[in-house]
Amino acid sequence: MVFQFESIDHVQLAAPVGSEETAREFYRGLLGFQEVQKPASLQKNGGVWFQAGQIQLHIGIDEPFDPAKKAHPAFRVKNLQELKLYLSTKGVKYTEDDKLPNASRIYINDPFGNRLEFLEWQN
Repeated sequence: MVFQFESIDHVQLAAPVGSEETAREFYRGLLGFQEVQKPASLQKNGGVWFQAGQIQLHIGIDEPFDPAKKAHPAFRVKNLQELKLYLSTKGVKYTEDDKLPNASRIYINDPFGNRLEFLEWQN
């Protein structure tokens, strides 16, 4: 092949119409992502974009809306135990999963019902 894949540029999740402020409260306010300005040509579509380090997450508006309950992004985390403690103090419920060898991981749902995975690989 003359082409190659380099990395994932971004992940997009769907949200219902008018949910941008809720997305900001969750992804920016709770999880600490920074909001990224959408290009002017895409602003009319609604939604909001976020970034944490090299991770870009786009929340797009979908009508009718159906959350991603199985398909999900997985975020690598340093110090998953601290994330679990933080989520607990904020009243965010998570589900632990030990089925992936050499990894600790949890799942949460965003305010729209989209599944999010957070994992830390063990050395």
